[in-house]
Amino acid sequence: MNPRPLTPRLVLAGNVIVDLVIEIPAVPERGGDVIGSHVSRTAGGGFNTLVAARRLGTDAVYAGLHGTGPHGDLVREALAAEGVRTVLPVREDGDTGFCVALVDAGGERTFVTSFGVDARLTAAELAVVAGRLRDGDLVQLSGYGLVMPVNGPLLARFTAGLPAGVTVCFDPGPLVADIPGEILDPVLARADWLSCNAREGRLLTGHADPGRAAAALRERLPAGAGVLVRADKDGCVLAAPGAEPVHVPGFAVEAVDSNGAGDAHVGAFLALLGRGLDPLSAARGANASAACAVTRRGPATAPGLAELVAFLGGDPLAERLAALPAQSM
Repeated sequence: MNPRPLTPRLVLAGNVIVDLVIEIPAVPERGGDVIGSHVSRTAGGGFNTLVAARRLGTDAVYAGLHGTGPHGDLVREALAAEGVRTVLPVREDGDTGFCVALVDAGGERTFVTSFGVDARLTAAELAVVAGRLRDGDLVQLSGYGLVMPVNGPLLARFTAGLPAGVTVCFDPGPLVADIPGEILDPVLARADWLSCNAREGRLLTGHADPGRAAAALRERLPAGAGVLVRADKDGCVLAAPGAEPVHVPGFAVEAVDSNGAGDAHVGAFLALLGRGLDPLSAARGANASAACAVTRRGPATAPGLAELVAFLGGDPLAERLAALPAQSM
């Protein structure tokens, strides 16, 4: 009897840090002050992407660093609670980093990030990660890792050397303009998918229009690669391999917190793609997942599969999602 084929996993070659989330009426002017109404401390960064995929039935693996101290402990507990596995052992030379996320009354977020041991990868650690990958895996890479002086060159070489059987998705992140060309270019040359928001698309291409940015970005990727440009409540633009860019409409909801919405979109898209959906259906599912996420407070609010099906209601995509087989992890 032939063994059951291994199902695709989402492997995060990035950072899971701690989010210190402070709700405020508005971001103060330079030199000003503002009173926060609510404060929480949760796992964030790439954690949101892993959770979005895991809750849709995809095995999720954290292949980044985690340190000792209160932040590292919180990260490991949060990963374990969601059933996300780790690859690398605890680093004992410091704590995990953190990000201060200011969420204003309109749900928009502003970040200040301070990295810890997660910014100090070694070639030996990445060799361990490479050795644990298997054919069919989906590797998620963030621009936050590439902008770091130590991690950036290592991650660029790691990504460029990944075998063809591994699907690479790159999310350039808000610091994309700070990534050196010699680090960014090898990643773009290996990426199978690039997912960014409209601002990041503009920084990469000079085009404010998401459709034009998606088309220009695909020209920078290998043949057969695809692009998503996320446009918040307007959904996203999908430039699938071999197809013209199309607008994929979003879902009208009342947003209360947009923190982590982009990560929920990326995680859901990759999870649904890995579970056999075509790119357009996966993009619609990702739009729905992000819409669900912004209706809840907190950074890791992506829905589970049953919640996503209920949110879609009578949409034909709901029936397709409900029919997905259960996966053994």
